[in-house]
Amino acid sequence: MAKILIIDDSPTDVRVFTTLLEKAGFSVSSVDNAESGIDSIRASKPDLVIMDVIMPGMNGFQATRTLSRDPATSDVPVVMITTKSMETDRVWGLRQGAKAFITKPVNEKELLSTIASLLPNKH
Repeated sequence: MAKILIIDDSPTDVRVFTTLLEKAGFSVSSVDNAESGIDSIRASKPDLVIMDVIMPGMNGFQATRTLSRDPATSDVPVVMITTKSMETDRVWGLRQGAKAFITKPVNEKELLSTIASLLPNKH
């Protein structure tokens, strides 16, 4: 069972994503800020990370860049999920190391197919 870590400061979004992902057969954990997320990834090495962009403290772009540049975490795919819908935001997120960029509100099928494409042998 693939392990997914959600890094998002919105309890509502965390609940929605957790329910959706657990229903799809994933093991899900969450933290509410990027700093804790980075620590958690280093400690427990999830198979995939769902990263919000707009959070207090370190934002999702900064956290994704930190993860992608660290050899210990660079192989963990990051899917950014955000309300930021400008093409420049998507390009910037991918340049920071995200493997996918999805805008809210999230389409369930799009999210699950994106995860499946990033975790071909885990589901």
